[in-house]
Formats: sequence, structure tokens, C-alpha cells
Amino acid sequence: MSARLRRPNMPGPIRSAELGCQMSTKTPNPIDMHVGSRLRMRRVMLGLTQEKLAAAFGLTFQQVQKYEKGMNRISASRLQQAASLLAVPVPFFFDGAPGGHKLEEDAPSSAYVNEFVSSEDGLRIIKAFMRIARPALRHRIVSLVQEIAEADGA
Repeated sequence: MSARLRRPNMPGPIRSAELGCQMSTKTPNPIDMHVGSRLRMRRVMLGLTQEKLAAAFGLTFQQVQKYEKGMNRISASRLQQAASLLAVPVPFFFDGAPGGHKLEEDAPSSAYVNEFVSSEDGLRIIKAFMRIARPALRHRIVSLVQEIAEADGA
């Protein structure tokens, strides 16, 4: 809502506090950050640079950076365009979003998975791991990583 809206029969503009909302220019909305991280994850999975995605959108790479960090909100039409360009359905961007409905109370949060998969190292590990053909070897690698994490105090 615009800060210049006038209340009927009352002087002065409507303030954001009167609308029951808080407007912050410094902290990105958690949903926007989540959608942006999913955009980045899919872009990296496909091996696209920010420049290539920006060119497909008709934007600058700085705008894509802002989308990925959640600093700028992605409009519905841009989200549909992103889904088409990245070959995913629109709900992909909201999967595991904060504040969503949980089907099972004891289910772990997927936020840490999204953060890992969105990272450069996480994506490299996943790609390399998936190239290992032998299931027994993959199982041994998982066991090794679990042992290292336990020994490291994680």
C-alpha cells in the first residue's frame, strides 16, 4: 500500500503500522529469499550463468543477483517465465518455503537441504556423487561423511 493513501474523514496518510504490517527496506522477505535460492539452485543445476539467465529474461545480471538474494521480489509473470526457461513447474520455487503447511509435525525442515543444494560445493558434491555407479560405494561414502561429521562435533 502506498504511504500516501488517505483515510476517509481523517487527516494525514495511512501509516504502515496502522495497516498491521511492517515495511522493512533492509531485510528481504523470507519467502522472496527462498524463491530466489530455488531460482539460483535450478540455474546452477542447469549450468547457466547469471548473465545467460539474465539475457533470457531480458534483464541485467545484477537484477538476477537481486532475485536470487531475495532483495527484489519476482513478479508472477517473471516467475512463470523462469519456470518455463528452467523447465520446472511454478510450485518448484515454493517447495519447502518457510511458513508453509507441514503435513507431518516431526518431519525435518527442508531449509537446510535447500541451502546445501543452492551452494556451489553442495551442487558439485551432488553431481559427483550421482556419477558413482556402484550403490555399495555410494553407501560407504555416506557412512564416511557421517563419521567425519560426528567426529567434528556436528
